Amino acid sequence: MGKAEKGTPKYLANKMKAKGLQKLRWYCQMCEKQCRDENGFKCHTMSESHQRQLLLFADSPGKFLYSFSKEFSDGYMELLRRRFGTKRVNANKVYQEYISAKDHIHMNATRWLTLSDYVKWLGRSGQVIADETEKGWYVSYIDRSPDALERQSKMERKEKMEKDDEERMLAFVEKQIEKAKCTTNQESTECIEKFTELKRDESQPLKLDIKVVKNVHMENTSHKVALNTKHFKMDTTIKNNTVQNVKQKSKSDSSTTSALDEIMLLEEQAKERSNRKDYWLHEGIVVKFISKSMGEKYYKEKAVVQSVIDKYRAKIKFLESGEKLKVDQAHLETVIPALNKNVLVVNGGYRGFEGVLRELDEGNYCVSVEIATGPLQGRIVKNLKYEDISKLHS
Repeated sequence: MGKAEKGTPKYLANKMKAKGLQKLRWYCQMCEKQCRDENGFKCHTMSESHQRQLLLFADSPGKFLYSFSKEFSDGYMELLRRRFGTKRVNANKVYQEYISAKDHIHMNATRWLTLSDYVKWLGRSGQVIADETEKGWYVSYIDRSPDALERQSKMERKEKMEKDDEERMLAFVEKQIEKAKCTTNQESTECIEKFTELKRDESQPLKLDIKVVKNVHMENTSHKVALNTKHFKMDTTIKNNTVQNVKQKSKSDSSTTSALDEIMLLEEQAKERSNRKDYWLHEGIVVKFISKSMGEKYYKEKAVVQSVIDKYRAKIKFLESGEKLKVDQAHLETVIPALNKNVLVVNGGYRGFEGVLRELDEGNYCVSVEIATGPLQGRIVKNLKYEDISKLHS
C-alpha cells in the first residue's frame, strides 16, 4: 500500500499520530484516552469503563475540576520555572510548549475558559507578574522556592544584625553625650551656688590675704580609705568570679543535653515540613474503597495500588473480585494491619520508609512503627497517625 498523498486527510491523520497530538474534541480527560476519529470517540463514550468514570465524576464534580485545574497549573508553572526562570516571556509561548507533551492536561478540563483568564488568575494570586501588551499577555515568574526564601531570610537577618550593631553604637554614643551634658550642667550649677558676685568697695583699698595650709592628717586618712576600698573590691570580685564559675559548671551539663534535644527536635520538624504532602498514594500498598458511587459491591472493599497517576489518582485492583479501576485518592483510605505486620509510611517526616507495626494506640488514633529498611533501620517512630501509614501488600 502506497503512502498517502500530501495534504489529504489520511496524510494529516498520520502526521498527527506520529507527533502524538490529535484533535482535542476527541479526547476524554476522565479516561485519559485520545480517539482518532468521531466513530472511535462515540464507541469510547458508550464503553463500561467510561460510564464508571462518569459515575465517579458525578459524585463530586468540583473535586475533579479542582484536581485537573491544579495539575494544569502545576505543569504550566513548572515549565515556566525550569525553562524561563524569572525572565519576562509571552504566556502563549509557554502554553504552546506545555501542550506539546502528549499527556498534558487540557485547558477545557479546568475552571479557566481561556489562557487570558488563567494568566489573570496567576497575577491575582501572586505567582507571576502579568502585564498585557499589543502582542498578548507576558508573565514573569516569582521565585518562592524554599532555597530562594532561605537566601532572602539570611540576607534579611544579616542586614538586621548590621542595623542592630549600628543602632546599639548610636544609642551608646547618645547616652555618653547625655551623660557628659549632665555632668557639665551639674558642675555649672555648683559653681553658681558656691561662688557669689564680687562687689568692690571703691572707698577701701584692695587687700589680698592668701594662706597655704598643708593638711597632713587629711592626706593620711584619705590614703588609708583608698587602700581599704581597694582591698574590699578585690575580695568581692574574687567571690563573684568563683560563684559564676560554679554556676557555669552546673549549667554546662544540662545545656549540652538540652541543646542536642533542641537540634534533634528542629531536624524532625524540618523533615516533617519537607515531606508532608497533600498526596499519599504509593505503589504496593493496600487501601480501602470508601465511595458509594459505584454501588454497594465495591463499598469498603480492599484493593492494592498497582500504579500512581499524576500523584492524586491511582490504578487499583480489588483483592476479591480482581477488577481494576482508576480512582482519585479522595475515594480511598489507608488500611491498618495487625501487629508485627509490614507497613509503609505514606506521609510525614518518614515518608517512603518501610517498617513493622509495633504498637497501636486506639485512644489517640496513632501507632508506633519500627523502621525496617534504610539508614534508620531499627528506629522506633511513635505517634504516627492512622492516615500516615498503610499495609504493604505481600
